Amino acid sequence: MKNINKKILALIAYILSAVLGNLNADILDVEKDTLKFGFIKLTDCAPIVIAKEKGYFDDEGLSVEVEAQGNWKELLNRVINGDLDGAHMLAGQPIGATVGFGTKADVLTAYSLDYNGNGITVSNDIWKQMKPNVKKDATGKVIHPITADSLKPIADEASNNNAKLKMGMVFPVSTHNYEIRYWLAASGISPGFYFDPSTKQRDIAGFLNSDVELSVTPPPQMPQTLEAGTICAYCVGEPWNQQAVFKKIGVPVTTNYDIWKNNPEKVFGVSAAWAKENPNTWIAVTKALIRAGHWLDASWKNRDEAAKILSQPNYVGAPYKVIKNSMTGTFEFEPGVDVREMKDFNVFFRYNASYPYYSDAVWFLTQMVRWGQITEQKEDSWYHTMAKKIYRPDVYMKAVDELIDDGLFEESVFLPAVKANRAGGYKPSTSDFILSLIHISEPTRPRLISYAVFCLK
Repeated sequence: MKNINKKILALIAYILSAVLGNLNADILDVEKDTLKFGFIKLTDCAPIVIAKEKGYFDDEGLSVEVEAQGNWKELLNRVINGDLDGAHMLAGQPIGATVGFGTKADVLTAYSLDYNGNGITVSNDIWKQMKPNVKKDATGKVIHPITADSLKPIADEASNNNAKLKMGMVFPVSTHNYEIRYWLAASGISPGFYFDPSTKQRDIAGFLNSDVELSVTPPPQMPQTLEAGTICAYCVGEPWNQQAVFKKIGVPVTTNYDIWKNNPEKVFGVSAAWAKENPNTWIAVTKALIRAGHWLDASWKNRDEAAKILSQPNYVGAPYKVIKNSMTGTFEFEPGVDVREMKDFNVFFRYNASYPYYSDAVWFLTQMVRWGQITEQKEDSWYHTMAKKIYRPDVYMKAVDELIDDGLFEESVFLPAVKANRAGGYKPSTSDFILSLIHISEPTRPRLISYAVFCLK
């Protein structure tokens, strides 16, 4: 009887604690409380999905509907025209739209959804040709990271025979486009240009002076497009690399974690007009997303639960076991032969992943200049001005302050964000690039240092 009474008292205490805790959390006076967000069927939409499923949006007084979109262009256009209040976006989309590559519109972000999460997969036939060229250890095991050196003789032969290798990426201003370009160019394979300054020629497809041809394919369609033989390789986010493994139609050869450790991947984007009309709502949404990102990185148990949620047809809709692989720290390269632990393949909060660094925006801008999407050379100050216009760490830090005031987090949880803010929103320099190249992050010389590092071969 005493034990039963103790259990009842403990339950009452827990309920009171939860109620009183919620009373301490002041809900912002949001301008709009019914929202619709868009996403593409990829595992890195997880913070948006988890914020909904765990009630974090509800806690902010927000009724949120999340809706899958057919492709990145459709998603962006619907945010711009107001059909969507915000969306899971490629990190380069707010930047590309604001500078006017493709659709011209002011789009902003205050939240980075994740780091890493992409891979480059080749067809079984291309892998069969590449494998003899790949470096191996004394036991015959493939040495990672695999550079495109092993692909170069194959690409050269195809180009010489007027049958250039066709590869897929998800969008012209996607991290995927710039990552696969960087991976190819670092081994002397030209992925092509959108503008040739010597001739002033433009090519919207980006095929100028190319050794291979990169074209756009929506992420969920990558495996079937590879299987059909339309492309022989692609760069995409999960779960579509692991899906190729499970379907036995292709082999992932590298991940963007191996190309650039802890690189920015997706953001939560809103139109500038929406942000101006709904400043408190923007903060409230950011609060919920921060909580979701933190939950996702809190434990592998949470990741497993997230994989089950994401496997639902209204979200990513891929099999649970496919999503679980990378989400729980395992990545399979050559099927059944090369399975590796990659605990940081998906990062949602650790390493200050959710903070919108200006230096990330600058990197994307330098890539747009490098490949000719921006055709004019720019002064160093322009890069910083554009980064500050598009990336909004001030909104992120307001959300952080609110979460601390609500008693949901200790200040210590956000020390990396505070440190980043004091550093002016720029990351420290890093050599965590493939081939150990150094990317110097500095607000005073963004074009000189960022552009020089990536102009290889």
